Parts: sequence; structure tokens; C-alpha cells
Amino acid sequence: MSDPTDDHLPEPEPPLWEQMAARNAELPGGERLQKVLAAVGWGSRRVCEDLIAAGRVTVNGEVAVLGRRVDPDRDRIEVDGAPVGVRPGLVHYLLNKPTGVVTTARDTHHRPIVTDLVPSEPRVFPVGRLDIDTEGLILLTNDGDLANRIAHPRHGIEKEYLAEVAGGAVSAGAVRTLREGVELDDGVTSPARVSQPSPGLLRITIHEGRNRQVRRMCDAVGHPVQRLVRTRIGPISDRSLTPGSWRELTSDERKALSEAVGRAAQQYDPST
Repeated sequence: MSDPTDDHLPEPEPPLWEQMAARNAELPGGERLQKVLAAVGWGSRRVCEDLIAAGRVTVNGEVAVLGRRVDPDRDRIEVDGAPVGVRPGLVHYLLNKPTGVVTTARDTHHRPIVTDLVPSEPRVFPVGRLDIDTEGLILLTNDGDLANRIAHPRHGIEKEYLAEVAGGAVSAGAVRTLREGVELDDGVTSPARVSQPSPGLLRITIHEGRNRQVRRMCDAVGHPVQRLVRTRIGPISDRSLTPGSWRELTSDERKALSEAVGRAAQQYDPST
């Protein structure tokens, strides 16, 4: 007969949050996560603590807990699935590209390029493209994580354009076609937001990134573009930025851009 004193239930495992807290506590030193988030514009430390407590922040794919320490040089930090640029040396420029400038970091034909218009150090690259005849806003950065998410169709955020078109006022039917989808040689475009502030001037908002898409859409409805200006990238716009000039994004703008990328990823439908 067994000794009843030898019979015992195994100790229950601690709650998941306690396990994670213990594991985080064993990590090497670094900066407190809420301090890092606050420094790059996610709000006060109290607000950042609330984000962490709500489970909205991950570090290297693991949900973070209060007290977590991070190394901004090595750790990948995300809020709601969107990367947070916390590594030192990251820059994010907003440029108003004039016509005649090529959206590339190098051009074999020796034409002016967008990187000529911003500081040469640190080296940056354009996010997405604007063709040589298109004006307007473009981002340049050395933040590869954010750039890839902005440019990828899954995370594609809205881009808004003003298009002056030939042929006078655009008919209601043509505007409806632009909104619902236009048959192009590479497939039907996704639904777009389109309005006509004045006859022959279209405001078009798309989230795809096809080559010369807005121009081809307008060609398809019989109104070729005469002038095209990108006026907004996700939540980022600046009417005061003159052609050829640039500025750094503010911390609030970087935060808003990361949030917009995260929302776009959640809403992504590969069938559209």
C-alpha cells in the first residue's frame, strides 16, 4: 500500500504573463521598452506602459510585458504589428519631388535623382516610385523595415493624387468607372476614391502601386493626364512644402505612418 504522503499533484504552471515576465527579467540589460517607445513619439511613458499592458507591443515576435528591456540596435519592436523605428541613425525624409527628377538612388543616364535633393549622409533610398513627369510627395529613408511595409501590396497605404486631365469635365459615368475599377493590361484596378473638385481636375486615392497607374486609369476613360501631383501618403501631407524641398518627418508623423501601415495590413484582401 502506497504512502499517502507520496501522492501529490504537480505544481500548477504560473500564468502566461508571469512566465513571460520571468523570461524578460532574465534578459540582459538595455533600455526600458516604455522609455524607448516614448522617445520615438508613441506618447508619454504612461501611455506607452498602457500599450504594453494591453498586449499591443511585441519584441522580436513575443508579446512584451512591463519591465521589458530592449536593445534598439538589435531588437525588432512592433506596435499592433507595425514596426517601430527605434534604432539610432534612422532618418525619414518627406520630399516634394519636382518634374524631371528620377525616383531612384542611381541613374545610368545621368539625370537628376531624388537622393540628390536630400542630405547625402546617412544614405537613404526612395520608398516606392513617382515617374519622372509626376510631382509631389515621396518618402526617403534608411528604415528598411518601414519602407518594405509601405511598398508591399499587403501593407499598401493610401496615396492621394490631383490630376489635371485633358478633355474638359469628366462625366459621371467615367468617374464611376474610375471608382469601381478600370480594365488595364495588367488587370482590373481595385476600387478607388475619386472626386472632381472642378471640371477637368480629379482627386484620386488609390492603395495599389502599379506602374503609372493613375495615368493609365485616366487614359482608359478618355482623359489623359496633363499634370499629376501626389498630395498625400497615408496620413502624411504638407501643402507648404515647395517643389524640390524636403523636411524630416516628426515623431507624431512617424507614429501615424506606422499605425496606418498596421491597419492596412489588417484590412488587406489578396483577392482585390
